[in-house]
Amino acid sequence: WYILMVMKRLNQFLNNRNGNWHYVRRVPNLYRELDPRTMIRASLRTSSLEVARYRRDAMVEADNAYWASLIHHQKELVSANGEFIQDIAINEYRSAKSRALARGYIYTPTSQLVESTGLNEILARLKDALKQPVQQKQEVEALLGGPKTAVLKISIAFDLYCKELALGELHGKSPAQKKSWRKVKLRAVNNFIKLSGDLAMDKITRKHARNFYSWWGKRISPTDGSRPLNPNSANRDIGNLRKLFRVYWEYEGEESRENPFRKLRYVDNVYKDIPGFSDDWVRSRILKPKAFEGLNKEAALIVFSLIETGCRPSEIANLLPDNIKLDHEVPHIEIKARVNRQLKSNSAGRVIPLVGVSLLAFQEAKNGFPHYRDRSSLLSASLMKTFRLRKLFPTKDHRIYSFRHAFEKRMLEAGLDYGLRCLLMGHSNTRPAYGDGGSLSYRRDELLKIAHPVPDDFKEILSAF
Repeated sequence: WYILMVMKRLNQFLNNRNGNWHYVRRVPNLYRELDPRTMIRASLRTSSLEVARYRRDAMVEADNAYWASLIHHQKELVSANGEFIQDIAINEYRSAKSRALARGYIYTPTSQLVESTGLNEILARLKDALKQPVQQKQEVEALLGGPKTAVLKISIAFDLYCKELALGELHGKSPAQKKSWRKVKLRAVNNFIKLSGDLAMDKITRKHARNFYSWWGKRISPTDGSRPLNPNSANRDIGNLRKLFRVYWEYEGEESRENPFRKLRYVDNVYKDIPGFSDDWVRSRILKPKAFEGLNKEAALIVFSLIETGCRPSEIANLLPDNIKLDHEVPHIEIKARVNRQLKSNSAGRVIPLVGVSLLAFQEAKNGFPHYRDRSSLLSASLMKTFRLRKLFPTKDHRIYSFRHAFEKRMLEAGLDYGLRCLLMGHSNTRPAYGDGGSLSYRRDELLKIAHPVPDDFKEILSAF
């Protein structure tokens, strides 16, 4: 009985006539007054059950979308900005695409049929269309490209991009990483809308793209005395719009559409290098009693953890207890990706021995830093405010990342092997890889060469939090 039920469900709405499969479905009672068809019958143009199931699924999707649009029309709901009308058009357009696919064709707008298909296919489509009953107008439109392509406004296309088209890009990101990813791309869309309006994707021209490029140019090199913005921000905005345009039209099957944002980029980028902390500054200012008095204990411990690991603050903040190996012969931490969190790059995954003040800090934080886990922005804001108020930055150019840059500089000046430096920093290594970068004990011994002396009162400093 169970097997029979499963097979019945697998072959739902399918009927074999003379070796060919047909889609046969009764119009549900809910839509009887809206759809004049009582019974839907359509040839799937295949003798293969597997292909028939695939095309049947497309027909089911098409009919469901069609009935949903009928319900919308019946309610006569039209929003002030026309978005509701656009939703109806989208449903009808997607329904047409599914119906054409179910018949073994790729949906092609009427205006493109002659250019993109051969005469034989056009004749085949016409022959199939003539076979359709008069009341099945949507079947004819699907075959002959009748419904007008529903082109989305850029704001709605962006929502589609985030919800459907970029799922692969978002896979593995944590909620905070997804939020940050979306925030940066939304900024580009909002900036464009502020300048040119919420245009439909097919109305965005090279002129709009050049205007956007020029608008950013005035912000990079202002003439009104305002603070100049970084060209990297402009390139990021333009790049995000370029990618949105490309991915959207690829999704719509128009891969060859010319991208209006092509080849627009500010090449004279000014990168302001972040200086590292000097050894003397770390020892005389950072590792002194009361330097972090009153600060959240986890935030202070993260600072000490950065000094001898060279990690990014977010890497330390997002360590799980399983990534902290204090009982090992060589205490160490493991920076690695997990199901719901990506690393910055493939080379960012690494194992770092713990030495000096960083080892003592982790002994105080055996379970990591749950208050700041997946809250890297909060950590950054808190530490930046603390360091500025307490004058813990030697210059206005220093940042929390200065610990990472100082770590790299100390390794370089101590003559540590290039490959080991790349491995500990999580950088890609341009040299051929030989071995695994050395044992943990080897890495620890190399790091001990550059470790800051642990202050005699450091344990008292930790216990004060």
